[in-house]
Parts: sequence; C-alpha cells; structure tokens
Amino acid sequence: MGRLVINLIRLGLVICSLGLSHGHADDGTISAVQEYRDLLSDSNPAELWILSGEELWFSTTNPNEVSLEKCDLGKGPGVLKGAYVELPRYFPDVEKVMDLEQRLIHCRMVIQGLSRYEATSYPFTKRGEETSEIEMLVTFIASESKGMRMNIPLNHVAEKNMFDLGKQLFYFRAGSHDFGCITCHSGDNKRIRLQELPNFKNQEQARKTYGSWPAYRVSAGEVRTMQHRLYDCFRQQRFPEATYGDDLMTALIMFLAKSADGGLYNAPAMKR
Repeated sequence: MGRLVINLIRLGLVICSLGLSHGHADDGTISAVQEYRDLLSDSNPAELWILSGEELWFSTTNPNEVSLEKCDLGKGPGVLKGAYVELPRYFPDVEKVMDLEQRLIHCRMVIQGLSRYEATSYPFTKRGEETSEIEMLVTFIASESKGMRMNIPLNHVAEKNMFDLGKQLFYFRAGSHDFGCITCHSGDNKRIRLQELPNFKNQEQARKTYGSWPAYRVSAGEVRTMQHRLYDCFRQQRFPEATYGDDLMTALIMFLAKSADGGLYNAPAMKR
C-alpha cells in the first residue's frame, strides 16, 4: 500500500506536467500519459477487486446458500482458467450466446436463487457508493485468463449470427449527432482530449485494447467492465440508454472480442 501511495503522489506530479491547457496532445503529452500508467502498473488497485471477486465466487451468502462453483462459463462447472478469453460463446443449456456478465446473471439466478432484479439492478458502481458485486466477480474471473490468447469461437450458427449483428452495430450510426462506434474507432491517431481512440479495424490495436478490459479507471477510482465501457459509449453517442445484460450488448462485445482474436489477454489494466 505504501508503494501505491508513493506512486499516486508521483502520478500527481506527472499530471501537473501534462499541459492540459493545450487543445491537442503532442508527443510529450502522450509520453507523460504513458509514464503515469507505467508508474502504477505494479500497484494496480484492481487487485482488491480480484480478491473481493474471489470471495464472492465461493460465498454461500445467497438464497440457496451455495457458491458459484457449479457455474459453467464454457469450460465446465467451476473452471475459470481460459473461460474469459473464449467469451462470448454459445451455451447449449440456454440455447443462446452469452458474454460473461450475462452468464453470471444466469448462474446467480439458477444456482444461487437470486431474482433477476437482484442479479441485475446494480451492475455498475456509483461514485461514492458500495462496489458492484458483478464488477468484482468479472474482475476476478477475467484475471484467471491473464496471459492467455483470445480465442472466440464462431462454430455454432448462433455465434456467427451474433458476430454479424455485432458488426452491424459497430458500423451503425444514428442519434442526434449521427454517431456510431465507427466514428471514433475506425482510424489511426484519433483522440478525445488525452484519451487515445483505438482503431478496431486494426487487429493489433483491437487486440491491445480489448485485452486490457476490465480496467481500473483512475479518474473514477473504480474497476470498469466491458459492459460499462459500451454503456458509457452509448451515452456519449446520445443513443438510448443501453439495457444491462441485453443481447445487443453481447453482440457488440462478440464483434469486438473476435476482432482481438489471437491477442494476449492482459487485464485488468490501468486507464486514466
């Protein structure tokens, strides 16, 4: 913890040097942003989410008083190694494609006896309030695949259809500003303020980006999942509010994950 405090102090000094009054980010700014990420890379607060998520995975504090060890994430009941890098995928027991968060909703309802409201009502941590259990579980489960390669299956027709739908959503533009995912993530060297915008048409950028989520957001002081990232993107695009656990979100995640196929999964990462 002492190292984290020291790095946070150093982080403040780096931020002060960023020159935020400029309307663009020069090479020095880009270097400074990367420096603060490097400073904190060995003291990632997401480790606390991993530990809490592990406790929740084995916890029996639920209506049925059972853990999630019977939850099958695609590799067999209770198997976490390599599960995240193969999600979303088709699950025969429900005859549909699910991402990790959809599957956790299912397991918490079917295995642990939670109502759908209990399993979905608080997916994203609100500033200053109790941390979302889903975000802790996702961080823990995803961390079990760290160092493995993304390997999204497209064998079942449902997986192919979900990928195709996600691709359509990625290129779809609408809303008051005629925005879409394609607006920000289809070209190199794009940026909003100090935030680089990865080009998902470039496989290496797609691999690096998708393989870094979930991530600890320094600006929020929270770990955020891919579901939250897309939820916030929809908000910024002035789209209707995304429904948590909806198949449309899973479809878009399917497309993004497949775009990163073969990439090294290295999350949870650090973001500004």
